[in-house]
Amino acid sequence: MTAVSSRERYRDVLLTFLTLGLTSFGGPIAHLGYFHAELVRRRGWLSDTAYAELVALCQFLPGPASSQVGFALGMVRGGGVMGGVLAWVGFTLPSALALLALALVAASLEGPLASGVIHALKLVAVAVVAQAIWGMARTLCPDRRRAGLALLAMLGLALAQSAWTQVAWTQVGVIALGALLGSLLCRDDSAALVGQQAGAAGLSLPVSTRLARACLIAFFALLIALPLLASGSLVEIFYRAGALVFGGGHVVLPLLEASTVETGRIAADTFLTGYGAAQAVPGPLFTFAAWLGAGMAQVGGDSAVLGAIIALLSLFLPGILLLIGVAPLWGRLRTRPAARAALAGANAAVVGVLGMALYDPLWTTSVLSHLDVVIALAAFIALTRFALAPWKLVLAMVILGAVRGVM
Repeated sequence: MTAVSSRERYRDVLLTFLTLGLTSFGGPIAHLGYFHAELVRRRGWLSDTAYAELVALCQFLPGPASSQVGFALGMVRGGGVMGGVLAWVGFTLPSALALLALALVAASLEGPLASGVIHALKLVAVAVVAQAIWGMARTLCPDRRRAGLALLAMLGLALAQSAWTQVAWTQVGVIALGALLGSLLCRDDSAALVGQQAGAAGLSLPVSTRLARACLIAFFALLIALPLLASGSLVEIFYRAGALVFGGGHVVLPLLEASTVETGRIAADTFLTGYGAAQAVPGPLFTFAAWLGAGMAQVGGDSAVLGAIIALLSLFLPGILLLIGVAPLWGRLRTRPAARAALAGANAAVVGVLGMALYDPLWTTSVLSHLDVVIALAAFIALTRFALAPWKLVLAMVILGAVRGVM
């Protein structure tokens, strides 16, 4: 590959994913559909079989699945990690800049109109998380064993939160226990987790064994060292959350809420407003980190832009390190019943964690009246029964919130 052809490939990756980052509304499932239509069917970057296996790999790992798939597609087209980095930048930058801009403006918004809009965004968050739980429960808890694990996770969190203030580590422990129980109880149910293409060959990522080993070492070294050396810092909070998000981007909500709102680093209203706003922009939900990083930095008197950058990179980094590190091992890992069963248990526990988050902080701080119950239920029905795009729901709710605010 010549230097000129490398530049052309890099430019192709960046411009393609920048376009996707500007237009990919609808969340991670929709993103995977956009990638398939544009990069597999239209551009032929890789085969259907390889794409199916890539999606299976990214669903197997913690982290934002759609962003990991995009990173891997960038590596395929660009011939290495630089292609993946450019794909990530193109796909992530539009929504990250939008949420950073909103965070900078939000602090200056006051009055009943702004209060009405902010409350509407909080109700959007209630509906969106309820939709995520509904879909995840049907997919990840299709039998009594996994449904039981989800309920056990909710019970464990409810008991632990009343007796222990370290909610974030409680959630981590619940997910880990779910994985352990899943490895014992879910072996008969785990085959479907990696899809019908799990036994097919075709996926080949340009990752050397040396690079993969270095990324795995870096992943675990940071996960262990950051709580010891920089506990409570932006890097530690967001890296830990990104490393433990099994089951999709919505799971980042309870992990980050426990480390930010519960510790007083950011107000609950600010947290939930940003989460609602994140539904209105294209691209990955993980760019919510830009809003949180900017807000937390402003509270501490630091640069909002720098805080947004640190939070964003820290949240995405662990998923990318794991993707690169596991890529050469995937062919062997996907055939291990114990590994698939552990993932089944972890995902079931995640449904329970998200269920508790729906109640506290979302419901307890957002649904304050009988009218709020009706509005939240209507928003949920619009998402689940009428398949209304989240950004359209956000727009409608913002208008409704503005009207309520001035009445």
